[in-house]
Amino acid sequence: MTYGSNSARQLPGLETKFVAFDQVATVADDGRIEGYASLFGIADASGDVVEEGAFEASLRRMREAGRSVKLLWQHDPGEPIGVWDLVREDGRGLRVSGRLMTEVRRGAEALALLRAGAVDGLSIGYRAVKAGRTPQGGRSLLEVDLWEVSLVTFPMLPEARASAAVADGDEDAFEAALAEALSEARGR
Repeated sequence: MTYGSNSARQLPGLETKFVAFDQVATVADDGRIEGYASLFGIADASGDVVEEGAFEASLRRMREAGRSVKLLWQHDPGEPIGVWDLVREDGRGLRVSGRLMTEVRRGAEALALLRAGAVDGLSIGYRAVKAGRTPQGGRSLLEVDLWEVSLVTFPMLPEARASAAVADGDEDAFEAALAEALSEARGR
């Protein structure tokens, strides 16, 4: 998470939180991607924990305004690389499903880098609305204003990793792999 320091290209006030792509998301040959952009109840490297329900109000406001969460490259607002067709909370985290636009140069590059394993992270760009403190001194993010979900190079949630992408239509295998990885990450 680049909490407290924004790059020159990042939006003012934007905070970021990362999760490893290879554990919680998949990419298909045609550029469709899906998975989890954030996981509930797991501390990232800075000690911050996103709580279940943290995205609900923001997602509702976006739907009501007819807006969508942006799919960016490395949190750069000048580099949209696709569209998120679905962004919703479930019991595990923030589930996303979308498409990389391979007609856009950076979208095609992102797909190639994902396939090669050079990029393996998803990261949310957000503003904290309500937060408490965890016993370990990090933040407990209770409500966030979600702005975007990016493909990134360096994830902040290293516990969420997987070894392989899931073939189209194999949701059960994807869910089982994710459940196993989360269990391992939590030490169960």
